[in-house]
Amino acid sequence: MRVLGREDAREDGREGGPDRGQDDAGRGVPRFLDPAALGAQPGRRATLVQFSSAFCQPCRATRRILAEVAGMVEGVAHVEIDAEERLDLVRALGIEKTPTVLVLDEAGRIVRRAAGMPRKVDVIAALGAAV
Repeated sequence: MRVLGREDAREDGREGGPDRGQDDAGRGVPRFLDPAALGAQPGRRATLVQFSSAFCQPCRATRRILAEVAGMVEGVAHVEIDAEERLDLVRALGIEKTPTVLVLDEAGRIVRRAAGMPRKVDVIAALGAAV
C-alpha cells in the first residue's frame, strides 16, 4: 500500500504529522490515498471510497447509494474496496466495521469518514466538503 504524504514522526515522538492524523487510540492514520492505494482511478473532483465485506447486507445498499450519487455528480467516482482482501489498508486507516465510507477530494485527501449505511442526502452533503 502506498499512502501519499510524509510519514515522519511528530516532535513529541508519536506517529503523525501534517499528512497523517490521529485516531481515537492516538495512532497515526493516513490523510491521503493515491490511485495505487485505492486500486482504481479516483474521480477528477472527488472519490467516494466504500469498504465492504462479502456478507454485509448494508454494504449492498451503500453500493447502490454511492453509485447513484457518483452518477449524478460530474467528476465523482465510486470505488469499492473489499475489506478482507485489503487488510493492510483497513488497518492503516483504522477501519473497524463495514460499510465505512471515505470521501476524498481531488488530491486524494480524506475529507469525510462515516461508518454504517449512509443516507443519500448525507453523501451529497459530504461531497460539498470535497468539491
